[in-house]
Amino acid sequence: MPIDIAAAADFMATHARLLDRRRFALLVGDGAAGPALAALEGHRNPDGGYGWALEPDLRSTTSQPGAALHAFEVLDEVGPVTSPQATALCDWLAAVSGADGGLPFALPLADRAGCAPFWAEPPVGSSLQITAIVAAVAHRVARHDPAVAAHPWLATATRYCLDAVETLDATAHALVLTFALRFLDAVHDTRPEAAALLGRLGALLPADGVLPVEGGADGEAIRPLDIAPEPGRPVRALLTPDAVAADLDRLASLQQPDGGWPVEWTAYSPAAALDWRGYLTVRAVSVLMANGWAQT
Repeated sequence: MPIDIAAAADFMATHARLLDRRRFALLVGDGAAGPALAALEGHRNPDGGYGWALEPDLRSTTSQPGAALHAFEVLDEVGPVTSPQATALCDWLAAVSGADGGLPFALPLADRAGCAPFWAEPPVGSSLQITAIVAAVAHRVARHDPAVAAHPWLATATRYCLDAVETLDATAHALVLTFALRFLDAVHDTRPEAAALLGRLGALLPADGVLPVEGGADGEAIRPLDIAPEPGRPVRALLTPDAVAADLDRLASLQQPDGGWPVEWTAYSPAAALDWRGYLTVRAVSVLMANGWAQT
C-alpha cells in the first residue's frame, strides 16, 4: 500500500502546529533547517531548556527532560546544520541531572493544566526511561555536532545508562526496554560494551517484536518500528524481516482519510491529541521513506 504524501501535506497544513509543519517540509524536501530551528525556538526557555507543550501531553511552560527529547529530535533532523542551542540544552541537562548522571523523569510543575498525570506526579530519582531516550537522540545529534559529542553531560548520561541497562531483565516495562535498546543502538559504534548489552536485551523481545504497554490504553503496544525505525542499524538485526515487513505494512495502512496518522495512546487534552497527530504524521512519513516505502 503506497502512502499519499500530498494528502499528508494537506493534513499538516490543516491541523499541525508550526514546528511539525516545518519539520514535514524539511523531510519532504520543501523546507530548510533555519525555519525548523526558528519554530523550535518558540518552545525554548531562557534557562536553555524547552517546555511550552513541546511534549504534547506536558503542556507546562517549564523546561523538562521530556521536552529536551523532542528538541534533540529537531536538532538531529536539521543536520548537518548545527545550532548553539544544542550546547545550551546540554548545559541545562547537566544542571538538572542527579549525582549518578541520570535525569529525573520530570521536574516539579506549578502549571499542571493539560499535563498527563505521569508528568505531573513523576517518580523520585533518576529515570533510565527518560535518560536513555534523551541520550539516544543526543548521540544522533553528536554525529554531526562536535560540541554535543564533546559535552560532559553526554558522557555522564551515557555512563549512567550503560550501568543501569546492566540491571534490566524480563520484568522491564516495555518503554524502558525500548528506550534502552534505542540508546544501545545509538552508542553501538562508540561504546564497545554496547554490542553485548544489545544482544542480551534483544533476547527479551518476543518473536513478533510487539511489547504490550502495561498501564497504557487498550491495545497500546510498542512495535518493531518503534524499536528499530531505521534499516541497517544494529538494533534492526534483533527483529525478523517478517516482523519488520508486517509493521511497515501496518504503519502505511494507518494513514487516515484526512491524510494524517492517528494517536494510538491516550492523549490528555484536545490540543495534545491534535499536536500528537501532526508529530506522528511526520514520524510515519519519515520512517516509511527511510525504509523505501512507495509514495503517491
